[in-house]
Amino acid sequence: MIRVNDKFEVQWKPGMTIRDLLRELNFTFPRLVISVNGEIVLRDRWDTFTLKDGDEVKVIHMTAGGA
Repeated sequence: MIRVNDKFEVQWKPGMTIRDLLRELNFTFPRLVISVNGEIVLRDRWDTFTLKDGDEVKVIHMTAGGA
C-alpha cells in the first residue's frame, strides 16, 4: 500500500510512478509539491520516479493568496 497525506491508501502496483498515483487519486490541481518518504520529488521526475510498496507520499496543493 501507498499512504498519501496520512489520509488515503492506494494499492501499490509494480512500476507505479508518481504520475500513476496522481491519476488514480484524480489529483489534477496544476500546482503540486510532492514528497516521498520526506524527500521532495521534482515535477520533471514524476513520470519516472517509481514508488515502492509502503512509501509515504505527501501531496501539497500550492495556492496563492494574501491580503
